[in-house]
Amino acid sequence: MKLSIVALAFLAVAFAAPQGDKKPIEIISSNSQANADGSYSFAYESADGTKVSESGNQKQVGPKPEDIGTVSKGSYSFTTPDGVVLTVNWVADENGFQATGDHLPTPPPMPEHVVKMLADLKAAGVL
Repeated sequence: MKLSIVALAFLAVAFAAPQGDKKPIEIISSNSQANADGSYSFAYESADGTKVSESGNQKQVGPKPEDIGTVSKGSYSFTTPDGVVLTVNWVADENGFQATGDHLPTPPPMPEHVVKMLADLKAAGVL
């Protein structure tokens, strides 16, 4: 929920920035839902082809029942000035924020000795 509020605040600031002679971009579809159990979803699409969607729910993220957090997932896509549509899919959960997209860099493969070391640590019960 906090992540959503922060994201919406950044969007609000971005949209409130002076646009010069640019006209506002029309929102052609928008929907949102907030449920009593803390789950939510929203989506919108603008006339320039930008699409945003997000959903989330409450989840126990720690060992105690009071360790509740919001787990969210979503995507956004937009068209670059040269006409390429870029899409980012993301998840924000107890493992942090993880974004994926064909245009995003990916880490190199883990070295073989590190894979072996992690396997050995797991077998020893350390991980």
